[in-house]
Amino acid sequence: MKHLSFSNTAIVACGTMSPELNFLREQGFLDTSHLFYTTPGLHQDIGELENQLVKFIEKAKMQLEDVIVVYGGKYCYVNPDNPTRLMQTIIEDQGLHVRRIEATHCMGMLASDEEMQRIAQEVAGGEPVWFMTPGWVKYRTQVFKGWDKGTANENFPRHTGGAVVLDGIGYLDKYMEEKPEDFLEYCDWMGIPMQGYPISLDRFKGLLTDQLKKLK
Repeated sequence: MKHLSFSNTAIVACGTMSPELNFLREQGFLDTSHLFYTTPGLHQDIGELENQLVKFIEKAKMQLEDVIVVYGGKYCYVNPDNPTRLMQTIIEDQGLHVRRIEATHCMGMLASDEEMQRIAQEVAGGEPVWFMTPGWVKYRTQVFKGWDKGTANENFPRHTGGAVVLDGIGYLDKYMEEKPEDFLEYCDWMGIPMQGYPISLDRFKGLLTDQLKKLK
């Protein structure tokens, strides 16, 4: 794909996606010096999520006019007290120069539903798979804040195909090599095996570029 410059665009993202975004910056694709991260795992505290998101967007707008928000929509912000207030509502409130990438959650930023179905078929014969990103491993204590073993038992074991980390940065192999005991403890806590699946970051790059084009 033709590379467009992000040098005049700020990025405000969930910290869970920082491994991929930092990688893209190191690779030269994301040539912006204005990257802002909210605390990982704020989907469990939507009040704090909205506070941090708006704060960082305002901070970013003080530096540059255009802002791309890297947050999912449908699953990252669910407001039971005000069901009509959506992630898109928050973004629209920030003005015309703020746009969010089109994805429902972080896994969808890295692979389409069809791709995840294909991966599940390939690695687990179509059995239910719990998909994650590297950030779900790196920031486990924040992403699963408040989860005890009982909560884990209610959620993970029904994914009989195990956990699959959509890995476009070679994170899980390094994690298993450097922290094998942590890796095994994580799998034990979930009650299912975990494996990495190498992917391209082309989809993620495309979603970022799509919003850049709309801002320009």
